[in-house]
Amino acid sequence: MGKWFVYWAVKLEGMKVHIATDHAGFELKNNLVEYLTVRGHEVVDHGYHEYDKFDAYPPVCFACAQAVVDDPGSLGIVIGGSGNGEQIAANKVNGVRAALVWNESTAELAREHNNANVMAIGARQHTEEEVRRFVDIFLATGYDVESRHQSRIQMLSDYEAQR
Repeated sequence: MGKWFVYWAVKLEGMKVHIATDHAGFELKNNLVEYLTVRGHEVVDHGYHEYDKFDAYPPVCFACAQAVVDDPGSLGIVIGGSGNGEQIAANKVNGVRAALVWNESTAELAREHNNANVMAIGARQHTEEEVRRFVDIFLATGYDVESRHQSRIQMLSDYEAQR
């Protein structure tokens, strides 16, 4: 187990997590809502709430991402087939730093180096067990505002504020 285990043991309960998906991640999202709720997290499900193979990911990703911005200290998860479109959609919301997570390292580094507040995941790319592990790591990893990465995060925020 990596260094994230220490975070996991200390921090992995009681967080507020916003979540959203399109049809490709519908089953995974529902399973994650249950998984996170059982672990003591407050989960806000931004949809979709019924399976429809013709739904579109942007509206629910925008809603999830905006909720994260409006709810300081919360984190978000957006799910799709690959996670790419969901990441792009979430990143359209000012104040969001969404990262495509595809292994344990990217889950940890997204938080530790980029202070990502939304993770995007491809439901068709991973097993449910892998996704749970990525989510656990993402939620448990902290960000140090005193780190050398903060100046880069500030550059992103400054650029975003100019738009």
